Amino acid sequence: MPRSLATSTMIPGALLLTLACTACNRPPPPPPDQPPEPQANTQLHDAIQAPIDRAKAVEGAVQDAAEKQKAAIDAATGS
Repeated sequence: MPRSLATSTMIPGALLLTLACTACNRPPPPPPDQPPEPQANTQLHDAIQAPIDRAKAVEGAVQDAAEKQKAAIDAATGS
């Protein structure tokens, strides 16, 4: 039984379409960039850390002064 023209072009066309669709897969994503390793003892780090260190150094003195002031206020008001 002879094939019709539609059937004889449909099968190879479907095969070509399937082949084209499978060949057009999305490429794999590139690996994520590695962030640079932080470098200790840089000038920027030292400039940021210096005020924090100074604040920590005087924290005890500030707390003592606050307690003395609170005691003086309590003594003056009789609380």
